[in-house]
Amino acid sequence: MAPVLTVQPIRVATSRHGDEGRLVLADGLLVAVLVLLSDQYGPEAGRWFLETGYGPVDGVTHPTFADVSEAQEWIAGRLATRR
Repeated sequence: MAPVLTVQPIRVATSRHGDEGRLVLADGLLVAVLVLLSDQYGPEAGRWFLETGYGPVDGVTHPTFADVSEAQEWIAGRLATRR
């Protein structure tokens, strides 16, 4: 059975004033922190970055995503392959 993913908004201290972020939980367990990239990232600005992942979402690569839905699909895929 696929985990239920929930997303909660949060400010993340990645810049002086904090950046828009999202906590991603799978069945109530924190599995990822996403951060919206600011203008300082040039062409990547406006994309969501996997700031950190936990458990099956942890890895060497930290991809970016066009939107939170795309990130959730990727996270769900990581969780499914590790069950």
